[in-house]
Amino acid sequence: MPLVPLLPLFHRFNRAYFDETLTVASQPLLTVRWSDGRLRKTAGLYRRRSNLLGVFASEIVLSRPLLELLPQEAIESTLCHEMIHAWIDLVLKIPEGHGKNFHARMRKINSAQNKFQVTVRHRFPVPIKPAKWSAVCPICGQRSKYYRKVSGVACRRCCNQHYEGKWHPSCLLVFEPVSLVD
Repeated sequence: MPLVPLLPLFHRFNRAYFDETLTVASQPLLTVRWSDGRLRKTAGLYRRRSNLLGVFASEIVLSRPLLELLPQEAIESTLCHEMIHAWIDLVLKIPEGHGKNFHARMRKINSAQNKFQVTVRHRFPVPIKPAKWSAVCPICGQRSKYYRKVSGVACRRCCNQHYEGKWHPSCLLVFEPVSLVD
């Protein structure tokens, strides 16, 4: 199923649930877009950035990889969730994550319709990325999977057993690519 354009949904939700406060003269106060494919662990995000001149730009980004295979209700729920964050920041002008204002607006939206439910946390399936590295303890040989190399990591079991729980360089894990190990 192709991805739906987000701006018409944004305008519809802005009218229905935000009293058109997220626009000025029909122009959104922020950018609304699909991710370029890099947003893979969260369904969406709202962020406000400033440049070196102090000019602020806000945007809502929805995850193309996570939402493109899900039903329309998942897209609508995620967009509304992020619009609540934008409303709190741009209209109420208060620093709040998922606090009382978020929950109040979420309840108002959920009670006003029954097509989708806005939630604090989504339960969308996130593709599991295989680990690229295997870290091996040079003393006991225990292997642990890692997504990236980490410097200075030692085997906890061997540090506890041989060095009274203190970090010791002889317990430093050796990283090997998973393809060579498994």
